[in-house]
Amino acid sequence: MNYNVDEINSLIHNRRSIFPKSYVADKVVDDSVIEQMLENANWAPTHKLTEPWRFVVFTGDGLKKFAELQAACYKKVTQRDNSFKEERYQNLLSKPVQSSHIIAIGMKRDVDKRVREVEEVGAVFCAVQNMYLTATAYGVGCYLSTGGITYFEEAKELFGWNEEDKLIGFLHVGVVEGEAPSGRRGSVKEKTNWIK
Repeated sequence: MNYNVDEINSLIHNRRSIFPKSYVADKVVDDSVIEQMLENANWAPTHKLTEPWRFVVFTGDGLKKFAELQAACYKKVTQRDNSFKEERYQNLLSKPVQSSHIIAIGMKRDVDKRVREVEEVGAVFCAVQNMYLTATAYGVGCYLSTGGITYFEEAKELFGWNEEDKLIGFLHVGVVEGEAPSGRRGSVKEKTNWIK
Protein backbone atom coordinates (compact mmCIF):
# COMPACT_ATOMS: atom_id res chain seq x y z
CA MET A 1 0.00 0.00 0.00
CA ASN A 2 1.31 3.38 -0.96
CA TYR A 3 -0.25 6.46 0.65
CA ASN A 4 0.69 10.10 0.71
CA VAL A 5 1.58 10.31 4.40
CA ASP A 6 1.81 14.11 4.39
CA GLU A 7 -1.76 14.38 3.06
CA ILE A 8 -3.05 11.91 5.65
CA ASN A 9 -1.31 13.80 8.46
CA SER A 10 -2.71 17.08 7.15
CA LEU A 11 -6.22 15.63 6.98
CA ILE A 12 -6.04 14.46 10.59
CA HIS A 13 -4.60 17.77 11.80
CA ASN A 14 -7.24 19.79 9.94
CA ARG A 15 -10.30 17.87 11.14
CA ARG A 16 -12.58 20.28 13.01
CA SER A 17 -15.95 20.35 14.69
CA ILE A 18 -17.88 22.99 12.80
CA PHE A 19 -21.09 24.07 14.50
CA PRO A 20 -24.38 24.19 12.55
CA LYS A 21 -24.67 27.96 13.00
CA SER A 22 -21.71 28.19 10.58
CA TYR A 23 -23.43 26.17 7.85
CA VAL A 24 -24.64 27.96 4.73
CA ALA A 25 -28.43 28.22 4.87
CA ASP A 26 -30.36 26.34 2.20
CA LYS A 27 -27.26 24.57 0.82
CA VAL A 28 -27.37 20.80 0.96
CA VAL A 29 -24.51 18.32 1.10
CA ASP A 30 -24.88 15.75 -1.67
CA ASP A 31 -26.19 12.41 -0.40
CA SER A 32 -23.22 10.69 -2.05
CA VAL A 33 -20.90 12.41 0.47
CA ILE A 34 -23.07 11.20 3.35
CA GLU A 35 -23.06 7.69 1.87
CA GLN A 36 -19.25 7.76 1.70
CA MET A 37 -19.09 8.99 5.31
CA LEU A 38 -21.25 6.04 6.34
CA GLU A 39 -19.24 3.58 4.24
CA ASN A 40 -16.00 4.78 5.84
CA ALA A 41 -17.59 4.62 9.29
CA ASN A 42 -18.35 0.98 8.58
CA TRP A 43 -14.60 0.28 8.37
CA ALA A 44 -13.85 1.33 11.95
CA PRO A 45 -12.04 -1.11 14.23
CA THR A 46 -14.40 -3.58 15.95
CA HIS A 47 -13.64 -6.31 18.47
CA LYS A 48 -14.93 -9.72 17.35
CA LEU A 49 -16.49 -8.01 14.33
CA THR A 50 -19.59 -6.97 16.28
CA GLU A 51 -19.84 -3.78 14.16
CA PRO A 52 -21.94 -2.03 16.83
CA TRP A 53 -22.51 1.28 15.04
CA ARG A 54 -26.01 2.14 13.87
CA PHE A 55 -27.13 5.23 11.96
CA VAL A 56 -30.40 6.98 11.19
CA VAL A 57 -30.03 9.78 8.63
CA PHE A 58 -32.37 12.77 8.56
CA THR A 59 -32.42 15.26 5.67
CA GLY A 60 -34.95 17.41 3.81
CA ASP A 61 -38.35 17.17 5.49
CA GLY A 62 -36.82 14.52 7.74
CA LEU A 63 -35.02 17.31 9.63
CA LYS A 64 -38.38 18.75 10.69
CA LYS A 65 -39.53 15.29 11.73
CA PHE A 66 -36.33 14.87 13.77
CA ALA A 67 -36.89 18.27 15.40
CA GLU A 68 -40.45 17.35 16.36
CA LEU A 69 -39.40 13.93 17.69
CA GLN A 70 -36.62 15.27 19.88
CA ALA A 71 -38.66 18.23 21.14
CA ALA A 72 -41.58 15.97 22.06
CA CYS A 73 -39.24 13.55 23.86
CA TYR A 74 -37.60 16.42 25.74
CA LYS A 75 -40.99 17.82 26.77
CA LYS A 76 -42.28 14.43 27.95
CA VAL A 77 -39.20 13.67 30.06
CA THR A 78 -38.67 17.14 31.53
CA GLN A 79 -42.30 17.80 32.38
CA ARG A 80 -42.26 14.58 34.38
CA ASP A 81 -39.33 15.78 36.52
CA ASN A 82 -40.23 19.51 36.45
CA SER A 83 -37.05 20.55 34.60
CA PHE A 84 -38.77 21.70 31.37
CA LYS A 85 -37.39 24.93 29.85
CA GLU A 86 -39.32 26.55 27.04
CA GLU A 87 -36.20 28.08 25.45
CA ARG A 88 -34.48 24.71 25.22
CA TYR A 89 -37.66 23.17 23.81
CA GLN A 90 -37.82 25.85 21.10
CA ASN A 91 -34.13 25.33 20.26
CA LEU A 92 -34.76 21.62 19.79
CA LEU A 93 -37.55 22.50 17.37
CA SER A 94 -35.66 25.13 15.37
CA LYS A 95 -31.93 24.30 15.29
CA PRO A 96 -31.99 21.01 13.34
CA VAL A 97 -32.99 22.80 10.13
CA GLN A 98 -29.62 24.62 10.18
CA SER A 99 -28.01 21.34 9.09
CA SER A 100 -28.10 19.66 5.71
CA HIS A 101 -28.18 16.22 7.35
CA ILE A 102 -28.34 14.95 10.92
CA ILE A 103 -27.17 11.43 11.64
CA ALA A 104 -28.38 9.82 14.86
CA ILE A 105 -25.56 7.58 16.03
CA GLY A 106 -26.20 4.54 18.16
CA MET A 107 -24.37 1.58 19.62
CA LYS A 108 -26.19 -1.72 19.16
CA ARG A 109 -25.26 -4.01 22.04
CA ASP A 110 -23.92 -7.41 21.00
CA VAL A 111 -26.61 -9.93 21.97
CA ASP A 112 -24.09 -12.40 23.38
CA LYS A 113 -22.13 -9.61 25.11
CA ARG A 114 -18.87 -11.08 23.86
CA VAL A 115 -17.27 -7.64 24.10
CA ARG A 116 -17.28 -5.18 26.97
CA GLU A 117 -19.60 -2.24 26.50
CA VAL A 118 -16.76 0.29 26.70
CA GLU A 119 -15.09 -1.41 23.73
CA GLU A 120 -18.31 -1.23 21.74
CA VAL A 121 -18.68 2.47 22.54
CA GLY A 122 -15.05 2.97 21.55
CA ALA A 123 -15.71 1.28 18.21
CA VAL A 124 -18.62 3.63 17.54
CA PHE A 125 -16.48 6.67 18.31
CA CYS A 126 -13.84 5.34 15.89
CA ALA A 127 -16.62 5.16 13.29
CA VAL A 128 -17.51 8.78 14.08
CA GLN A 129 -13.87 9.81 13.61
CA ASN A 130 -13.89 8.12 10.19
CA MET A 131 -16.98 10.19 9.34
CA TYR A 132 -15.30 13.39 10.52
CA LEU A 133 -12.20 12.70 8.43
CA THR A 134 -14.31 11.91 5.38
CA ALA A 135 -16.30 15.13 5.81
CA THR A 136 -13.05 17.08 6.11
CA ALA A 137 -11.68 15.48 2.94
CA TYR A 138 -14.83 16.58 1.07
CA GLY A 139 -14.72 20.10 2.54
CA VAL A 140 -17.92 19.52 4.48
CA GLY A 141 -18.57 20.67 8.03
CA CYS A 142 -19.72 18.37 10.78
CA TYR A 143 -20.24 18.42 14.51
CA LEU A 144 -21.07 15.66 16.98
CA SER A 145 -23.65 16.88 19.48
CA THR A 146 -24.13 14.91 22.67
CA GLY A 147 -26.65 17.35 24.08
CA GLY A 148 -30.40 17.57 23.73
CA ILE A 149 -32.01 14.17 24.30
CA THR A 150 -28.85 12.07 23.95
CA TYR A 151 -28.91 10.75 27.51
CA PHE A 152 -32.67 10.26 27.81
CA GLU A 153 -33.47 6.55 28.00
CA GLU A 154 -36.76 7.27 26.21
CA ALA A 155 -34.89 8.67 23.19
CA LYS A 156 -33.44 5.33 22.08
CA GLU A 157 -36.79 3.92 20.99
CA LEU A 158 -37.26 6.88 18.60
CA PHE A 159 -34.48 5.41 16.49
CA GLY A 160 -35.40 1.75 16.83
CA TRP A 161 -32.86 0.90 19.52
CA ASN A 162 -33.37 -1.27 22.59
CA GLU A 163 -32.81 -0.66 26.27
CA GLU A 164 -29.31 -2.20 26.20
CA ASP A 165 -28.26 -0.06 23.24
CA LYS A 166 -26.78 3.42 23.57
CA LEU A 167 -27.63 6.66 21.85
CA ILE A 168 -24.18 8.17 21.30
CA GLY A 169 -25.21 11.53 19.82
CA PHE A 170 -26.14 13.37 16.66
CA LEU A 171 -23.71 14.21 13.86
CA HIS A 172 -24.74 17.46 12.20
CA VAL A 173 -23.46 17.91 8.64
CA GLY A 174 -23.56 21.04 6.51
CA VAL A 175 -22.02 23.13 3.77
CA VAL A 176 -19.40 25.62 4.93
CA GLU A 177 -17.68 28.44 3.15
CA GLY A 178 -14.23 29.76 3.85
CA GLU A 179 -11.51 28.29 5.99
CA ALA A 180 -12.16 26.03 8.93
CA PRO A 181 -11.12 27.51 12.25
CA SER A 182 -7.58 26.74 13.33
CA GLY A 183 -7.13 24.00 15.86
CA ARG A 184 -5.10 23.80 19.02
CA ARG A 185 -3.68 20.97 21.05
CA GLY A 186 -1.14 20.80 23.82
CA SER A 187 2.13 19.06 23.13
CA VAL A 188 1.87 15.28 22.86
CA LYS A 189 5.21 15.12 24.65
CA GLU A 190 3.45 16.26 27.84
CA LYS A 191 1.03 13.33 27.52
CA THR A 192 3.48 10.57 26.66
CA ASN A 193 6.06 8.50 28.53
CA TRP A 194 8.51 6.40 26.54
CA ILE A 195 10.00 3.35 28.17
CA LYS A 196 12.85 1.80 26.19
